[in-house]
Amino acid sequence: MAITAALVKELRERTGSGMMECKKALVETGGDIEAAAELMRKSGAAKADKKAGRVAADGAIKVRVADDGKTAVILEVNSETDFVAKDENFQAFADAVVNVVFEQAPESVDALSALGLADGQSVEEARQALIAKVGENIQLRRFQRVESADRIASYLHGARIGVLIDAAADEDLARDIAMHVAAVNPQFVDQDSIPADFVEREKSILIAQAESSGKPPEIIEKMIQGRLNKFLAEVSLLGQPFVKDPDQTVAKLLSAAGASINGFVRYEVGEGIEKKVEDFAAEVASQLKS
Repeated sequence: MAITAALVKELRERTGSGMMECKKALVETGGDIEAAAELMRKSGAAKADKKAGRVAADGAIKVRVADDGKTAVILEVNSETDFVAKDENFQAFADAVVNVVFEQAPESVDALSALGLADGQSVEEARQALIAKVGENIQLRRFQRVESADRIASYLHGARIGVLIDAAADEDLARDIAMHVAAVNPQFVDQDSIPADFVEREKSILIAQAESSGKPPEIIEKMIQGRLNKFLAEVSLLGQPFVKDPDQTVAKLLSAAGASINGFVRYEVGEGIEKKVEDFAAEVASQLKS
């Protein structure tokens, strides 16, 4: 069968691969477009395996909240570069996956990978096809599903920071608090929810710092307690100055409105992932040496 330009174009549209790759696959399969597409899917999986070890520390955060505000999900999908994170194919994949999480409520990333998308592919098959198309490692890193008896509000800062807030508050206030969480990054709701080991770890650091000052023990004790209280307020949402009105704390803002916060989830793209720092000069020198 003749390998026509129209045939190559059709295969390219179906697979998203390069023109030469499509022509090569058609030649190998005698012009059978179905066999060629299958061959390219297999080779795409091989390419995905080769890219799996590469650090994916960029990407996007996606959220979806139910119309009634009672259920919501937040998802992080990683790529290697910001360029691919902005690609429409990557964005479409991430949007499709957050919908699967919302609708099917998987218990883990592994379980999510096995679920089906609307086009019939599994999430994992679509991920590998995307890797073949964009040429980067793509990873489903994490997701969380939140259910509330009150209201869930969300806030996205671009595609890099996402927040879900479970609050007994009106929609505008809940969204303002979500924006605050995105900007200030509290670690806990209030001081009562801070684990004891976290407090003790910080206290031991403050003790070591204070003892090196040479001050009397009774002064050191006052220094430690004051600094510890300040630190605990800084890491708890309710103790922080409200980002839109620093003259009042979040606790006072909520109290004035008769509102409260049950919990929150904050995702930031790539947090906790060690990015590889490329030394291009060293790489070129190494290649020349070899």
